[in-house]
Amino acid sequence: MPSDLSVRTAIDTEPAAHSRLLQRLHRRYAQELVLLPEGMPVRETMERALAALRERGHDLPTALRILRQIVIERTMVLDCAQQADLSEVTRAMTELAELALDQACQHARSELDARHGAPQTDEGEPVDLWIVGMGKLGARELNVSSDIDLIYVYASDGETAGTSDGRGRTSNHEYFGRAVKIIYALIGEVTEHGCVFRVDLALRPNGNSGPVAISLAALEEYLQVQGREWERFAWLKSRVVAPRASVTGDAVQALRSVVLPFVFRRYLDYSVFDALRALHHQIREHAAQRSAGRPERANDVKLSRGGIREIEFTVQLLQVVRGGQFPELRRRPTLDALPRIAQAGLMPQETAEALARAYIFLRRVEHRIQYLDDQQTHILPTRDDDLAWIAATLGCESACAFLRELDAHRELVAQEFDKLLGGSDAPACKGGRCGKRNAAGERAASVPDIDTVIETLPPLLQSRVAEWRSNARVTALRDEARARLLRLVQRTAQWVTEGEVSEEAAVRLVNWLETLLRRESYLALLLERPAVHEQLLHLLGAARWPARYLQQHPGVIDELAGTEMLTERFVAADFEQGLELRRSSLQSTQEDDDEALLDLLRRAHHAETFRTLARDLEGRITVEQVADDLSALADSVLRLTARWCWERLRNRHREEPQFGIVGYGKLGGKELGYGSDLDIVFVFDDDDENAPEIYTAFVRKLINWLTVKTGEGDLFEIDTALRPNGNSGLLVSSFDSFSNYQQRRGSNTAWTWEHQAMTRARFVLGSADLEQRFNEVRTAVVTAPRDPVALAQEIIDMRERVHSAHPVPPGSFDVKHSRGGMVDVEFAMQFLVLSQSAVHSELVENKGNIGLLQRAEDAGLLPAGVGAAAAAAYRRLRQIQHRARLNEEPTRVPPESVETEREAVLCLWNAVFSA
Repeated sequence: MPSDLSVRTAIDTEPAAHSRLLQRLHRRYAQELVLLPEGMPVRETMERALAALRERGHDLPTALRILRQIVIERTMVLDCAQQADLSEVTRAMTELAELALDQACQHARSELDARHGAPQTDEGEPVDLWIVGMGKLGARELNVSSDIDLIYVYASDGETAGTSDGRGRTSNHEYFGRAVKIIYALIGEVTEHGCVFRVDLALRPNGNSGPVAISLAALEEYLQVQGREWERFAWLKSRVVAPRASVTGDAVQALRSVVLPFVFRRYLDYSVFDALRALHHQIREHAAQRSAGRPERANDVKLSRGGIREIEFTVQLLQVVRGGQFPELRRRPTLDALPRIAQAGLMPQETAEALARAYIFLRRVEHRIQYLDDQQTHILPTRDDDLAWIAATLGCESACAFLRELDAHRELVAQEFDKLLGGSDAPACKGGRCGKRNAAGERAASVPDIDTVIETLPPLLQSRVAEWRSNARVTALRDEARARLLRLVQRTAQWVTEGEVSEEAAVRLVNWLETLLRRESYLALLLERPAVHEQLLHLLGAARWPARYLQQHPGVIDELAGTEMLTERFVAADFEQGLELRRSSLQSTQEDDDEALLDLLRRAHHAETFRTLARDLEGRITVEQVADDLSALADSVLRLTARWCWERLRNRHREEPQFGIVGYGKLGGKELGYGSDLDIVFVFDDDDENAPEIYTAFVRKLINWLTVKTGEGDLFEIDTALRPNGNSGLLVSSFDSFSNYQQRRGSNTAWTWEHQAMTRARFVLGSADLEQRFNEVRTAVVTAPRDPVALAQEIIDMRERVHSAHPVPPGSFDVKHSRGGMVDVEFAMQFLVLSQSAVHSELVENKGNIGLLQRAEDAGLLPAGVGAAAAAAYRRLRQIQHRARLNEEPTRVPPESVETEREAVLCLWNAVFSA
């Protein structure tokens, strides 16, 4: 075998030649370097190289160590000479660790099975061993000189089968404990060829005092009873990395079902902020102690201010806080999680991109530091030639240019990290009032007892909070939670004193907090996010209904953390794409059962409704825009729910249902309000002989998904009374039957009031072909020849019946039902559409009452100015109704306050029906 590298595929090693490690590897392993083919090492090429090393006579421990050396050499050369992607480098190191652990695990199991027999459950079933990779190994982010954090878990207690002669039986616990020792000897022990990886088991339950291998049942008990907050961050990146057969096996799902609920809580979980602060403080203190008297150790690209760890903490904190409700955030690799965090609105897109650039840069610097001498260090070298080499291999003009870029990245990281944890650079509230009263500062201040707090409060707030002295739920709170509650009251009172929020809003906040005392994480959220606390008070002070909504769906307040929420509008495509991504994340961990999807839909709907509500109360959108967005949201929820229900329907007979939903009333007219029910009719167009039964089952499932109450509430009330033959008719009709009924073909046909409803009907979902056919039917209905006199009388009679059903006391005006109210506009417009559309096709389209009034005037069907005045009146009456409902007040006002609007509507009525 040649002693030089001439037989290797030509690779320019010069850019890496400064590395002392590279020089040693070339001296020691010149003959073995040729075993890797050209390109970045991957598992397949590493397996072949390992087999070749075994064929040369090396035992497994030696072959694994030599393999590690030649993989490092190849990775270093490609990284420094060809600027390999960070992902390629970390994948090579991760797959090396997975291969080594797989080989070591097989070796250990083979040796122990021969001695003790295979481990079994009490029922004689085989028992798996899972090697769980934590940290960078779990996230497939392993660096080139990293240790590997492992936890060994076995599936069940029991006993081994023993050898063929009945000897050697031992407990599974003892068996797997011995397996861990064998694996360590193969991987972690240092020989003349070094080690494959340094192994750290300190993250296992009870740390270094705990057993080296733990049963799944014991792990579950530990996480439920003793698991600490910082361990949630550790388990966030956990992944079974070996043996290879277990990585893809179904049995590993049992481990996931234990870990996921521990890491990701069902509700928003801001209580982890304090845990992360404590952990970060320990790391900073450790770094300071290590560099005391050694200033050259202060420049640590991982642990110093603005280092890799702060990027990881920033990402992990947002994942742990929100990952329970937003499963798409559960991504182990940092660079995978950042764009999803931005997509979820938890971080501006430009910030996520900047942190990603900083992470890549810092990790590449970290690798070059380790390439120098193969030391597990993250501290910048002090030698000028080393710094110059790092700069050159990163493409920087000089060491000074490199250090400037490094400082810029670290400063950005540090600012974002401090902002997240409420440090001195945390963003202030509006006007800067809470910039100095950030969460960290408030924690540092002493917390008075409740009596001291009460004495300082404004009168109304004082009276309300005084009731807490005897409130069992308040007195039962943990000291930490009670302190948070009182600090929130103090901060609220201060804002009341400063005139920034009303005392009424403060009392509503106290009422709201009182209902949520069992969910301490909401106290933590408001304390951690003063801007959210402030915005919440503004919303509570604006109207009564938001307080009720927030009591039902408290988790939505976290939406207030994003400033962009108020400036954006609902986008159906983004909403649906986000929920599909969320469902896909649940599918990847086999959590996508019906209950999970029901809650997923409800949380998303409530959050989007709350965003619209916040924009509404802040005056960012009009009443018409509120209705547009709520209607578009309902359409999206119906599309998603129908799609998911069909996919899960047991007796479905085709991939895509031949099915449609027709919206009537406020949904059809895109005039939905908060809490509106949905008037819908279901149709199908399918020749399959079992179609009626299949679609009936489908619709029942769909209605159940929309209306059933879960822990997250419900979605909509559904009204299907407008289907053919009303409540006595079929729940879902064939399209032909629907068409015949509406077009009055046959003995069983629609009434005039049903044709009035058709003027506001809209095809909500279904195939394009079915939508076209529905539109043709609707056009035929509204343009059908009618006797105008008879039609007018029927509509006037219907108006009288509605009026009689909603009497209004003398001296008040109901904006909907009084003469000159909204119903008059709607009935007048329905008459014009049904009587004039055959001649005036511009009235056929379902454009809403305001748009159609203007079209009717332009067509000469109304006197000049009458349509425009009625449209303005209708808009104003809708605004009054909208605000009254938000404030939970009657929709009746003094007649003189709407005299102009009433006269405009009566003028319209007279123009239509008295002509």
